[in-house]
Amino acid sequence: MSNIYKQGENRKQQMFFPPSVDEYVNEDNPVRAIEDYVELLDMVELGFTKSALNSSDGQPAYHPKLLLKIYIYGYLNKIRSSRKLEQEIKRNIEMMWLCAGLTPSNKTISNFRKENAKALKKVFREFVLLCKELELITGELVVVDGAFFRANASKNQLITKKTVVKDLKQIDEKIENYLKTMEFEDSQAKKDRNLKPPIEKLSKMKKRKDKLDKDLALLEKMGVTQYNRTDPDAKLMRKYGYSQLSYNSQIAVDSSYKFIVATEITPKGNDMQELHKMALQTKEVVGEKIKITIVADTGYYSANEIKKCQEDNIEAIVSIPNTQKVQKDKGFFSKDDFIYDKEHNHYICPNKKILTQTQSTTVRNHNIINHYYKAGSKTCKACPLRDKCIPQKTACKTVSRTQLADMVESHKEKMKTYEAKKLIKKRGSIVEHPFGTIKQHLGWSHFLVRGYEKVEGENALIMFTYNFRRLLNLIGITLFRKLLIALKDGNIDEIKAEIVAYLSYFRGYFFYFLQFLKIMTFREKKCCYLRY
Repeated sequence: MSNIYKQGENRKQQMFFPPSVDEYVNEDNPVRAIEDYVELLDMVELGFTKSALNSSDGQPAYHPKLLLKIYIYGYLNKIRSSRKLEQEIKRNIEMMWLCAGLTPSNKTISNFRKENAKALKKVFREFVLLCKELELITGELVVVDGAFFRANASKNQLITKKTVVKDLKQIDEKIENYLKTMEFEDSQAKKDRNLKPPIEKLSKMKKRKDKLDKDLALLEKMGVTQYNRTDPDAKLMRKYGYSQLSYNSQIAVDSSYKFIVATEITPKGNDMQELHKMALQTKEVVGEKIKITIVADTGYYSANEIKKCQEDNIEAIVSIPNTQKVQKDKGFFSKDDFIYDKEHNHYICPNKKILTQTQSTTVRNHNIINHYYKAGSKTCKACPLRDKCIPQKTACKTVSRTQLADMVESHKEKMKTYEAKKLIKKRGSIVEHPFGTIKQHLGWSHFLVRGYEKVEGENALIMFTYNFRRLLNLIGITLFRKLLIALKDGNIDEIKAEIVAYLSYFRGYFFYFLQFLKIMTFREKKCCYLRY
């Protein structure tokens, strides 16, 4: 039997491991890339806590570089919990090498992530600027998208105005009904000692009512419709019929190599006010001289946001939602059926009647003025198309037109072009790649910290981890470590040329490989046709 199976080493032998832990970590191991990159960072300039200690009093602190290395390794390997990271430091040979035998506690590891939110955002930005310097980010075509990630908050601690008002109404009704029957309950309590006295039940209901009154007063004082006691900054967000306490994570992805250029956290449950903000962050990275084209889906469509982008010389390609479909499906005329005559400043209805501008105006969100155009009540009453235009109780048809209507119409015409349709079709393949990698390969589905500022820090850390992993996959660990040596020596031009040549070679190889696949597929189909 001993000749059939391999035999293990004797666990009690004196020399089981090699004399050096370094021998267990290959030269192309990702931990060496983490080590080399973090050692280049200026922790004081980035603003990490305890990075400028010079006092010899008390026990020495763990260096922020060590804790940052631990987190980068953990997030690259789906290990985000501080307790699990502490376990890995003691049993994982790669972590032993990375920490050089040091074993910080889970509390120390956890506090580092909480206390250095702003510094982690700067680390993300520094790496983006490095990719920009290597010409891996051009900024010419950027796609923006958002995703809801679950907050570290309990739904049981959520207060919503709608629910509180509803519960108050119910408890008031219960108290009223209970008072009416108190005399009967009192008589029953005297006969049966096991029953609770009426006054005790009434006291519980009043305490419940007092709590609801305080919750409602809190919401009104803060001027919000919902509040979570666990994480006040988290909001209840709904998507595909499912709601959860979340944060909305926004990313802007460069089309060249799918690097995340900018990221931000918003507590809002929609993306309508995020387009211009993400475009400006992208412009800060790539520079003012670059003409940016930003692409987004219908969730980002906002006339005011598109106008802001145009004012900052940013071309916005945003899908237009079909808001008129419901009306058309019901057999009614939509706003598109009413033609605007710019020369005479009036609308022409489907019955060729004129709707003139009224004196009344309203101011919508972001100070956008809304004008109104009406037809006379006599005209609408005698119209043969009235049933398809307005309800029976409505006197006449009213059409609104904002001050941005001309810009909206020009945007609609632009979105009908072949170039715009092509970019919209390309959008998903660019921006869905990072979110897919983050969720599936990096195992990130929720935040571990609480509070807007801390969540921003963790969000920046995971986006940095994605970019770090992306660069390692693109150029390899060996070339990445050569890049870091060049950065340290201040000689980046030579290594940059080597990286460009490396990527050009593989892109060309990949292109010819695709052409080969197309030819083989065509031949296979042709053979199938000839066979039949």
